[in-house]
Amino acid sequence: MFFTQKFISGIIDVVSNIDPDQYVPSQPPPPRMPMAYAEQRESDEEKQFRRVFQQLAGDDMEVSPAELMNIMNRIISKHADLKTDGFTIESCRSMVAVMDSDCTGKLGFHEFKLLWNNIKKWQGVYKACDSDHSGFISAYELPNAFGKAGFPLNDQLFQMIIRRYSDENGNMDFDNYIGCLVRLDAMCRAFKTLDKDNNGTIKVNVQEWLQLTMYS
Repeated sequence: MFFTQKFISGIIDVVSNIDPDQYVPSQPPPPRMPMAYAEQRESDEEKQFRRVFQQLAGDDMEVSPAELMNIMNRIISKHADLKTDGFTIESCRSMVAVMDSDCTGKLGFHEFKLLWNNIKKWQGVYKACDSDHSGFISAYELPNAFGKAGFPLNDQLFQMIIRRYSDENGNMDFDNYIGCLVRLDAMCRAFKTLDKDNNGTIKVNVQEWLQLTMYS
């Protein structure tokens, strides 16, 4: 999301460069409920996923950044067609931060499930858009890869993303692609929440801006 920022009397005008009619954010995770209450209302698929989550998360039933890093790197080690240097602790801290709707510093079941479903969806897009089967998303493949993931962005923002998430040749590997999309999705969800009249513009004060951007 590209922002034009104007500091006027402590107020930041934020103007989205994403057409609000084109972008449909993923639904935020539902609020936490007592375990017994939640399990009674889950589908068989959700119960199966919860059993897997219990094995991954351990006794505290939450996934920390370090645990997320181990999970992600274990999975991508089995996919030789995905070029990656591996998920770093810093990238996993960032993913946990933007998905951590209740600010515990870890991902609960529903937060992790939303992240997991997005990663599976975006992995399919990544492989489909890697037209030359290089294992990377190149600069010319990037608009299609982000568009199919649900983010029709403009050229200016693509250049910013390439500078931030791609290597010196303009190639984006899998971990950077996922990390970028997780952050982009979360920031767009936050923007849509604050854009009460859906006109593509929000106003936040400096304190709200810092809270929105620093823990991400």
